[in-house]
Amino acid sequence: MSNTYTQLHIHFVFAVKYRQALIQPEWEERLHKYITGIVQNNGHKMLAINSAGDHIHIFIGLNPKQSISDLMRLVKGDSSEFININKLTKRKFYWQQGYGAFSNSHSQIDAVVKYIQKQKEHHTRKTFKNEYLKMLNDHEVAYDTRYVFVDPEDD
Repeated sequence: MSNTYTQLHIHFVFAVKYRQALIQPEWEERLHKYITGIVQNNGHKMLAINSAGDHIHIFIGLNPKQSISDLMRLVKGDSSEFININKLTKRKFYWQQGYGAFSNSHSQIDAVVKYIQKQKEHHTRKTFKNEYLKMLNDHEVAYDTRYVFVDPEDD
């Protein structure tokens, strides 16, 4: 694409199905590296990645050649397959349906990276559900509370 210039920074957030704390410290770095490989192999730049037991944050420089939905389909599908093939959890691993994708300006990069790097510390004070709802509200994303989180009895 000659004469096409972009600067797209996207912060993704998605949860383990039912927000179960299944991402373990013993293997989360392997998961982060695997997801980083997916992102980079699809032409994007990984800016930050981190997780808590029940969810993950990914911050990338997005290459406009691929849609956000296609990238998330690959990231979530391939990473859950990676977890299952390597038997990193006792039961079959699934990500919850959906994700949050939030655009950020260049001036916000450092703040978002630091925020993602401090996830473990952050979640000693706030639940993922509260964090996610705050992100949706802060970004003025219209949502229906019935569909933000799926609980086992809703499935």
